[in-house]
Amino acid sequence: MLVDNHKRIHDYLRISLTDSCNFRCQYCMPDENIQCLPNKHLMQVDEIEKIATNFVNLGVNKIRLTGGEPLVRKEFREILSRLSKLPVEISLTTNAVLVHKFIDDFKAAGIRAVNVSLDTLDAETFKRITKRDQFDLVWRNIQLLLKEGFRVKINAVAIEGVIEKEILDFVEITRDLPLHVRMIEFMPFEGNHWNSKKVITATQMLKWAEAEYDMVKLKDKPHATAKKYKAIGHEGTFAFITTMTEHFCGDCNRMRITADGKMKNCLFGKDEMDLLGTLRKGEDIEPLIRLSVLKKHAVMGGQFNKSYKDTETTQLENRSMIRIGG
Repeated sequence: MLVDNHKRIHDYLRISLTDSCNFRCQYCMPDENIQCLPNKHLMQVDEIEKIATNFVNLGVNKIRLTGGEPLVRKEFREILSRLSKLPVEISLTTNAVLVHKFIDDFKAAGIRAVNVSLDTLDAETFKRITKRDQFDLVWRNIQLLLKEGFRVKINAVAIEGVIEKEILDFVEITRDLPLHVRMIEFMPFEGNHWNSKKVITATQMLKWAEAEYDMVKLKDKPHATAKKYKAIGHEGTFAFITTMTEHFCGDCNRMRITADGKMKNCLFGKDEMDLLGTLRKGEDIEPLIRLSVLKKHAVMGGQFNKSYKDTETTQLENRSMIRIGG
């Protein structure tokens, strides 16, 4: 098992397949002309398989594929097929614009749950946020996933100036659809123009929801990042990821591999281990994996030692979200 110095067992791996995306959301990929990594710098199919196998041998039982947008990776089908042969649960985070092209591949790989990144339910706002006019297609694909029996979570970043108007709309879509909406407090990354005043807290969003709906608190699963609620009588659920106001680092079980093969033990951590470079030298990557886990900080990558209100992004050392992986 992979156990850090704080006695946390790590059995969940997120693998970024690409730093490319077909959307241009400011909080993730702020520069429209961002240069994506050339293919030779990305983990190749066999390398992804070898790295994933190492982690499975060390106790990982869940792998989530992310990006960028993982479905734009041209070898996505082959990568998914190979990883599906490992004794792990495979899941996926996507913007859903290409889901209709891969739904049969999801089924063949045994994927049961899909997370969809969707920050607004308004087509014009969607176009403004993503720089793409694709809301109708995304919504059709969400409905397709539900029709085909997938468990669908919607991840929405609580963006100042947007979510105030839409919080009730997001609760409302859980009335008749078994969707699991999760509102994510705005987090700081390189280039995303974060400041504490842009953070809309889970406490405030819950107050808005409770003013209109009778909400009940549901029991959260072990290692859950979201605090889950349900409006009485609704099919779906509504949750908050309270990264900035109430961290959930105490029982974190997550590790990340970037598209260029660097291991990050925390979303906010600056430390990286070059697994891909080591693998390409023909060397064993297990010692690096174990070292990365042992170096994991107790809280928030060791970079948030104060209240989020006092955080200065100029003091943070990290990649942009697109370079890390969702």
